[in-house]
Amino acid sequence: MSRVIFLTDRREAAGLAPAPARAFAPLPAHGEPLLDTRWRPLRDLRISVTDRCNFRCTYCMPREVFDKHHEFLPHRDLLTFEEIAAAARVFVAMGVRKIRLTGGEPLLRRNIETLVALLAELRTPEGRKPELTLTTNGSLLARKAQALKDAGLDRVTVSMDALDPAVFARMSDSDFDVARVLEGIAAAAAAGLAPVKVNMVVRKGANDDQILPMARHFRGSGHILRFIEYMDVGSTNGWNMAEVVPSADVVARLSEAWPLRPLQDEEMGRVAARWAYADGAGEIGVISSVTQAFCGGCTRARLSPEGRLFLCLFATHGHDLRALLRGGADETRLAQALAGIWRGRGDNYSEHRAQADAGLAAAGEHKIEMSYIGG
Repeated sequence: MSRVIFLTDRREAAGLAPAPARAFAPLPAHGEPLLDTRWRPLRDLRISVTDRCNFRCTYCMPREVFDKHHEFLPHRDLLTFEEIAAAARVFVAMGVRKIRLTGGEPLLRRNIETLVALLAELRTPEGRKPELTLTTNGSLLARKAQALKDAGLDRVTVSMDALDPAVFARMSDSDFDVARVLEGIAAAAAAGLAPVKVNMVVRKGANDDQILPMARHFRGSGHILRFIEYMDVGSTNGWNMAEVVPSADVVARLSEAWPLRPLQDEEMGRVAARWAYADGAGEIGVISSVTQAFCGGCTRARLSPEGRLFLCLFATHGHDLRALLRGGADETRLAQALAGIWRGRGDNYSEHRAQADAGLAAAGEHKIEMSYIGG
C-alpha cells in the first residue's frame, strides 16, 4: 500500500496526473488572478485545432507510428469553431492574455481564418484584445498569410529545422521543399504577421550542423530564430538524452561566430532565453526545457482538438470541457470548472524528469503526443 501511495503522490506532484480539484470552484474576486498551487497565474492558452499534419517529423510524429493506418480524431469529435470561441471567452475572462493556435498543423483545419476572426473579437476585462498567434510548419502559409492577418491574427511562429534541403527533408520526412517554408515566412512578414519567430528543434547527429547556417540566414532579417532542445514529449519519438544539444552549447557555438549579449526579460511565462547579436543584427532565443526547466514560471493551459484541458505538455490526463460545452453549461459554470481545475494544478514534470518517468513506467501510462496537443 505504501508503494502505491508514493507513486500516486509523485505523479501528481510532477503534473502527470490531475490533482484533486473541486468540480465547480468559487471565482476569484474581481481583479484578482487565478493562481495554481505554486502561485502561477493563468495567462496563456494553446488551442490545438487538429491532430493531423502533412509532415512526419521524426521527433514529433514518426511515420512508423503515424502511418496510413493511424486513426486520427473524427471530425465530429473536434470542437467546432463556435465551441472553441466560447471556451476561449471564459479563459480570457479568467486571465488569459495570449492565445496560440496549434496542432498538428493548424492550417490543415478548413477555414481556420474563420476561427481567427471569432477569437479576434474577444476582449479582456480591461477591454484589450488578447495577443493572437499561430504556430505552423509553413507549408501552407504563403497562401494563407494575408487571410489570417485580415481575420485578426497578430503573429506566426514557423517550425523549420534545417536550411539544407536534404536535412530538411530528412527531419520532416516529407516531400515539401524548404523553399516553400521560406516563401511562407516571407509572405507572413509581408502580410504584417511580424516579427516572425522561427523554431528549430536541435537533435544531435541529425541537424545540429544546421545551427550556424540557420543563424546566418536569419541574421539581419527581422525574424527571430529560436533553438529548442529536443524534448521527451509523448512516447513515440524514441527520445534519448544523448541526442539533446544543450542550449548552452548552442549559445557557445553562435558566440564564436557572432558575439552575443543576454537580453533581460522579466515577463513571467516566457520560455525562451533571449540573446542579441552584439553587432545589432537582431536576436535569437533558446528554449531549454530539458537542461534548464522553467516549470516555476509556466502560465500555460492547453486545449486539445476534442476539448480536453491539459495543464502540462508532458501530462497523461486531461479534463473534459467538451462535455460542459455541449451539455449546456453557461459561461459562469465553465469559469467555475476552470477555477477548480487550475487551482489544483501543481505540474512540474521537467523539474523531476527521471523520477516522473519512473512513476509513469510503474503505472503503465503514457504522456500525450506533441502532434495532438501542440508544442
